Amino acid sequence: MLDLARLRKAVNHTDIVRFRFWFQIAAFALLVYGGYFAIDLGSSLPIFSCGYNQGGRSGVCYLLPLQHQLTRPWAMLLSWAAISIATSFAFFVLWFLVLNKAWCGFICPLGTLQDWITLLRQKLGIRASGYRDQQFKTLSWVKYVLLALTVLIPLAIGGGLLSHDWGAPFCQVCPGRMILPLFAGDTTQWQLDFSSPAAMILTTLGLGFTALLLVGGFVKKRFFCFFCPMLALQHLVSKPALLKLRKDGDKCTRCGDCYTACDMEIRSIADDVTTVDIMSDDCTLCLKCVAACPEENALHLDFVGIPIYQSTEEGFVCRMRKPLKK
Repeated sequence: MLDLARLRKAVNHTDIVRFRFWFQIAAFALLVYGGYFAIDLGSSLPIFSCGYNQGGRSGVCYLLPLQHQLTRPWAMLLSWAAISIATSFAFFVLWFLVLNKAWCGFICPLGTLQDWITLLRQKLGIRASGYRDQQFKTLSWVKYVLLALTVLIPLAIGGGLLSHDWGAPFCQVCPGRMILPLFAGDTTQWQLDFSSPAAMILTTLGLGFTALLLVGGFVKKRFFCFFCPMLALQHLVSKPALLKLRKDGDKCTRCGDCYTACDMEIRSIADDVTTVDIMSDDCTLCLKCVAACPEENALHLDFVGIPIYQSTEEGFVCRMRKPLKK
């Protein structure tokens, strides 16, 4: 007979950082090389599984088909074409609702790549810098601006306001297009396209943003995620998600351990003692905050309301190898 208490204790004692490291490697291999084994997860994935990785991809980031769909003439968007757009969006939502933003924290190849850059930075002894409060508040809107441009530019193409040379604008500048195909031996994305002014601008921006990600990764953790339009889109549909990060403010001592562990530098995770659904738009649901919390059930991950991973004092000692508080 299954001993639920023992199972829950084993889960709560899990070294989530180590588990996440190996899970990310497996997910990266699946998404970058799964296509070679005829694995097809569709074209509505809520992560940067790059469509430009032609041979190896096992699924496609939802933003790529979305941009192509929105370039259709406006009259068509108000007719039968709306059905295909709605269907694609529905699949994106269904994928997302199961795992919520754990897609970013555990599965996204571009997120995993940034975590590897962080590990390299730490090995080299390079210290990361942080955002000041005002910087955090100001820059947190950038991802929504990028999301708006990702939608509005294709719509402008469909309305005849821009040429098709501006098609899939975000994918043209996304670092994932430049980097992920490299792991499958494809170097064709590393070039400027001089076929039109728009193509030249977009490919130049793509190279610049890729360089910014690689350099920024040695300055801040998850540098690109802070500006990621996919993270913004996910937040807009995250309310009904089955997986939730919750906080019991009465048990929180505001020690700040969760904030220190947070790759995205979300201060409210430590300071907010009134909000139950504590996950913000910048959260990637990596669960480092839960692992770093020493207070019994102050932070917990719930699936359909059932706690499946909780902060516990005993688990904290086991995971973090720190002595019990006197």
